[in-house]
Amino acid sequence: MSVPTSISGFPRIGRNRELKRIIEAYWKGAASLDDVRRVGRELRAEHWRLERAAGIDLIPSNDFSLYDQMLDTAILLNVIPARYRRLSFAEPEETLFAMARGYQGERGDVTALPMKKWFTTNYHYLVPEFDEATEVRLNGTKPFDEYLEAKALGYETKPVLIGPYTFLRLSRDAQARELTIDEGLVDAVAGVYAEILRRFADLGAAWVQLDEPCLVLDKDDADVRLFKSLYSRILPARQDRVKVLLNTYFGDIADIYETVRLFEFDGVGLDLVEGRDANLAAVEKHGVGERTTLFAGVVSGRNIWRNDYAASIALVEALRHVTDHVAVASACSLLHVPFSTQGEEALGDDVLKHFAFAVEKLDEVREIADLVDLDDDAKRSSDVLRANQLLFDGSRVARDETVRARLEALGDDDFTRRPARAERQRLQHEALGLPPLPTTTIGSFPQTGQIRAERAKLRHGEIDRDAYDAFIRERIDDVIRKQERIGLDVLVHGEFERNDMVEYFGQHLNGFLFTKNAWVQSYGTRCVKPPIVWSDVSRAEPITVAWSRYAQSRTDRPMKGMLTGPVTILNWSWPREDISAEEQTRQLALAIRDEVLDLEAAGIRIIQIDEAALREKLPLRRSDWHAKYLDWAIPAFRLVHSGVKPTTQIHTHMCYSEFNDIIRDIDAMDADVISFEASRGDLVVLDAIHDADFETEAGPGVYDIHSPRVPGEQEIEERIGEILAKMDVDKVWINPDCGLKTRGEAETWPSLEHMVEAAKAVRSRL
Repeated sequence: MSVPTSISGFPRIGRNRELKRIIEAYWKGAASLDDVRRVGRELRAEHWRLERAAGIDLIPSNDFSLYDQMLDTAILLNVIPARYRRLSFAEPEETLFAMARGYQGERGDVTALPMKKWFTTNYHYLVPEFDEATEVRLNGTKPFDEYLEAKALGYETKPVLIGPYTFLRLSRDAQARELTIDEGLVDAVAGVYAEILRRFADLGAAWVQLDEPCLVLDKDDADVRLFKSLYSRILPARQDRVKVLLNTYFGDIADIYETVRLFEFDGVGLDLVEGRDANLAAVEKHGVGERTTLFAGVVSGRNIWRNDYAASIALVEALRHVTDHVAVASACSLLHVPFSTQGEEALGDDVLKHFAFAVEKLDEVREIADLVDLDDDAKRSSDVLRANQLLFDGSRVARDETVRARLEALGDDDFTRRPARAERQRLQHEALGLPPLPTTTIGSFPQTGQIRAERAKLRHGEIDRDAYDAFIRERIDDVIRKQERIGLDVLVHGEFERNDMVEYFGQHLNGFLFTKNAWVQSYGTRCVKPPIVWSDVSRAEPITVAWSRYAQSRTDRPMKGMLTGPVTILNWSWPREDISAEEQTRQLALAIRDEVLDLEAAGIRIIQIDEAALREKLPLRRSDWHAKYLDWAIPAFRLVHSGVKPTTQIHTHMCYSEFNDIIRDIDAMDADVISFEASRGDLVVLDAIHDADFETEAGPGVYDIHSPRVPGEQEIEERIGEILAKMDVDKVWINPDCGLKTRGEAETWPSLEHMVEAAKAVRSRL
């Protein structure tokens, strides 16, 4: 019998972002819900077809979502806060979108659920909220409908759901606090999952996959008790009629593997990419239950590089020394990689052969399983294995000795800014002359269809550079006039010349490659197209200086220079795997440092270096935070700005992450000002700022830009009041949560006017 194959999930946006386009058309009134549902069915059918054609045995269903799988799970468990129920929508999709985006209309005015990073990925999930009226019960039929939909098309699938432990661990109460989980709640949630298993058994499903990525996090005794309590109630519902795959990813479960083993799950999914050594050691130490199949996650769902077949085969064979029941699987869902390399021929065969996106990873899973089945002689003579190993002979790229020499020459002084921050802030207050509670934005302004069209014309040669630059100057002039009119204190130029905050910088750096259509979902319909770090990185030319200098020449108010920081550039790119993340980040830091110094020389007095993704790659185990990440990520940021004058004010920005537990490390970045997302998290980060004696001036976002609703002036005044209750007024800035690139003009300017007027009203009362 051949080695079985499985994947955890597949990208849902479509080969050409069909899902994004139809949902956004629906939001604009240009498509119906029936259109959205039809496109969803078409995409699911195509994905199932591709998976079966590649030879995947356990094909997933219910991995598809119109917005987010955690949000789907909340709705399935009836965890729908009362404010959304009161909207009384006739269609369930409308309630889902209101929870995801907020709603402002004839039915009411509600904000969206909080949104946070999904572990160490650039994907964002909606945080389920339990309120006083929550009654946990099975609500809706989505997982069953999609299973039956696949079955009608001839596909036997493995339904995939977020597991109960992860769902509860990531949920919050109405005050954005961790849930208080009592026996009643455990009974209710476990009861729903038991009912789900029974229903799938009745429908004839062979397997159900429950994803429990929270098992790779640090756990205390209460967490272990919660896991046991849930599954001791759920697993009896199998009744030997359906098999349960407990799937884990993004790390290891060594500290709870023995408990997992004792439960005798039918399958256990282990990440052998990010949790390799610890997971292997746990299996070797504790063994495998008689009824349990180990799903060896050897094909990464987090990178785009070809798999090293020899290394993966060795991992599978190590497990087979312990048990005969091993399947070859993806290490996590393929949601986090682009759809396919087809259409990327412009990269050239010599480059493209090194990459595998989701479709190609299906083939990798099958080919590894087939190779594992061969005897040693057959493996050695395999053309597939031989061709694969040629990709790993070390000849892909040459070193840039100039870059390496700069790195070797760095000393302690290159990571330390003088004088100390308190003295710098005093000098900056005098030099800039800003009022209390200075108002600003995060950087970008709406990128309209006209702006994207002009960029496309330039790319296709329909207009020349002079015409394009004239158009961008007009946009900058217009946005400066609007900012001055509403009274913002510190302006930005709008970033109209930029396609993406990472890709734009990569296009001006040596060492990067770019794809045509390698989009991945960040949240909802928001997709990003990360560049690829191919070789050593250096600045090819000044990147932002000319546009920043022009913008500052058009106003007497301070104009922020806008840069993306080195950690974020790396975290939002596809990084190399042949050198460390630390070395790649330092190369980027030197490149951005050159840009910072050129901006300062051009007369830019405020420079924002966005590190939106700093928190994103923080190791999931607290014991690894510093040695494996923060000890080099924080100094890399300091390297970028340590050479500027004391009067040059350095800002940074972070968004949609949990900051409380690393607040002192953020302070250690030694920026002068930080702005960050706070509105969806109910400003809970303010307590951490207060308790840490935070030295950096800060702008906790006063309204959510990821929602189309326009906040009122009074609402923002109240937000500012909450901030001032926890922070010294001299250290507070007033700004939105994030950049305004994805918002429309009709939402942007009223929201900013309300923000400025609210700041003025509070300022007048100080």
